[in-house]
Amino acid sequence: VTGAKLAIHPDDVPMLSELSRSAASFGLSAENSPEPDLLLHDKYTVRFGNITLTVIHTPGHSRGGIALYTPGHLFAGDTLFAGSIGRTDLPGGDYDTLIASIKQKLLVLPDDTVVYTGHGPETTIADEKRMNPFLR
Repeated sequence: VTGAKLAIHPDDVPMLSELSRSAASFGLSAENSPEPDLLLHDKYTVRFGNITLTVIHTPGHSRGGIALYTPGHLFAGDTLFAGSIGRTDLPGGDYDTLIASIKQKLLVLPDDTVVYTGHGPETTIADEKRMNPFLR
């Protein structure tokens, strides 16, 4: 509809076939299941102008959850929030997997990395290590 390219981790591609049913549960409509234009594998890099982002596969919120990293900045999507974590009660979600993704893949980034979350305020890796009750 918009002409935007669809980029997705391969583990989330099966969710596309459920798009119309999932959209209806949120009061939205979607008629066709789109095909992805780009598959975002772990460690794949994406360029936006002079910025290069590295894909970090962070399953747990969904099987194909990802975060995008460039030195000093992490776009965490629904994996990590300021003082919280992503939901794991939806299809493909798994609490233990999400916690492992965060601890093994995100909390190892430099402490001063600014985290831009899918919802809510930004945070830092240091603040989440110190204050996030889900990560203790």
